[in-house]
Amino acid sequence: MKVLLYTGSEKVFTQSGIGEALRHQKKMLKNLNIPFTENPDEAYDVVHLNTVLPDSLWMARKARSKGKKVIYYGHSTMEDFMNSFRGSNLVAPLFKKWLQTCYRQGDMIITPTEYSKELLLGYDLSKPIFSLSNGVDTTFFSKSKKSGDRFRKKFALTNTQKAIISVGHLIDRKGIIDFIALAAKYPEYSFYWFGNTPKSLMTSAVQKAINQATSNVHFPGFISPEELHDAYSGCDLFLFMTYEETEGIVLLEALANETPVLVRDIPIYKKWLPDKEVVYKARTQSEFEDVIPLILEEKLPSLTANGRQEALRLDIKKVSLDLAILYNKLLDV
Repeated sequence: MKVLLYTGSEKVFTQSGIGEALRHQKKMLKNLNIPFTENPDEAYDVVHLNTVLPDSLWMARKARSKGKKVIYYGHSTMEDFMNSFRGSNLVAPLFKKWLQTCYRQGDMIITPTEYSKELLLGYDLSKPIFSLSNGVDTTFFSKSKKSGDRFRKKFALTNTQKAIISVGHLIDRKGIIDFIALAAKYPEYSFYWFGNTPKSLMTSAVQKAINQATSNVHFPGFISPEELHDAYSGCDLFLFMTYEETEGIVLLEALANETPVLVRDIPIYKKWLPDKEVVYKARTQSEFEDVIPLILEEKLPSLTANGRQEALRLDIKKVSLDLAILYNKLLDV
């Protein structure tokens, strides 16, 4: 068996979770010793599709016409498309119809969590849907004092200065506006948001919030995995204020790196990540305001060891074995 990892318009998503998921798939295939290619002109038996751009739909139809098997990764839902980019809510119903068109081309749909699987089951796709984590490289994302020191030196942080980070697109859904508002409440802490989004795609509310952000909020932009590892190792808290996710690879990375984590209490994390066991959770802005200093001042028990264990459960090598099982189902072996 040979797999085609169709990259197509990958450049559009390279600085996103989808781009990272594609890189994880490469690692999984290497772990399984399954040959793969990124060249659609080469021979292949199964194609992986990770985006819902028009070229991916074209590739799916082309593969099916040649009798090849199609795995469509369900990274996107209408729910996580809403409250994202400029005009996203207006076109969300149309986006759902487009998702249905794309995903129905798959012989199998793989989506990261049971939560996103439940959403897609309501899309009337008439295709088998399986949940399989994007996984996390727990060998790479492992706490390192040297890496942490490098982060703190780069941003001129003193030994006692508290640093809070978040990672993602600068969009409403990710909680960027709330993140900036929290920073204003705590001028004694340094806040860093890593990620990049073209200004033309930002809503006016996000642009306004960024323009009015207090001096303790920093936007270094998109950074490399190595720099991100430094940030996880050197910060005091990973703050994930997202309102909707299909999984959240950066969250898995933070857990793997034994970084204290505070997430918004949303449905996807309700059963998966128990509050006060694996992560700390908050629902409202006032709850976030209350919990943050308790974590930073170590007035709450550390959960980082439990977080590391959860990440190890979703390590890429273990997820690879589950992917192999899905290949067997797909090929009826």
